[in-house]
Amino acid sequence: MSDLLSALLLGIVEGLTEFLPVSSTGHLLIVQHWLGARSDFFNIVIQAGAILAITLVFRQRLWTLATGLGERDNRDYALKLATAFAVTALVGLPVRLAGWELPETVTPVAWALILGGVWMIVAERLAERRGDRTDVTWTVAVLVGLAQVVAGVFPGTSRSAAAIFMAMLAGLSRRSSATEFVFLVGIPTMFAASAYAFLELWMKQGLGGEAWGEVALAFAAATATGFVVVRWLLGYIKSHRYTGFAVYRVLLGATLLLVLPAGD
Repeated sequence: MSDLLSALLLGIVEGLTEFLPVSSTGHLLIVQHWLGARSDFFNIVIQAGAILAITLVFRQRLWTLATGLGERDNRDYALKLATAFAVTALVGLPVRLAGWELPETVTPVAWALILGGVWMIVAERLAERRGDRTDVTWTVAVLVGLAQVVAGVFPGTSRSAAAIFMAMLAGLSRRSSATEFVFLVGIPTMFAASAYAFLELWMKQGLGGEAWGEVALAFAAATATGFVVVRWLLGYIKSHRYTGFAVYRVLLGATLLLVLPAGD
């Protein structure tokens, strides 16, 4: 397989899985096992493509919030987004600096996929018993921020899955409302995480030796695919549960444990 085609496939996989509650880490682990591992810079760039995609999807919502801060509801929602981001940053940065993170290898990622799938099924059922609540509370904002930190420590958990189901358990029981809030929080969170990783990489080893054409192709693929996937998911969850994704996670985790060597 050519390097360009490999880069294209990796970009598509990133765009497909970054915002679905199935773990982009687990999928990239599988794909890179057969296509070959890429540089840290490459992985940062394709994640940035996914972030750009979700920014484009929510561009109107972001504009409404930014220009409507004089209205109480917009200001309250924006402050809660900022709170969730601040919790992630204030807790997550010390955790990152302390090196508290499991390796992105088969065994921990596979178990995070399996346990996360079971957690999704249980959490969704519990949340549905609370009724159809749509208001984002301060408790939801704080817990979403903490859930993002947990997802960073345990690769394979899926940031979106951890945060969405924490929001639902904390009282934001409508799937669409929880998903929108988590996706909006994810924009500054993932931009900040990617920027931090980029600076860390640049200070340690620089950026030489990259195949820039492949990087650009993968970035474009992640952006285009991510845009389509997020638009589809926002429509899908209005009338469907997340159960299918949960079952898929369990099957994928079991497959990883059975097929790939534990040290990969």
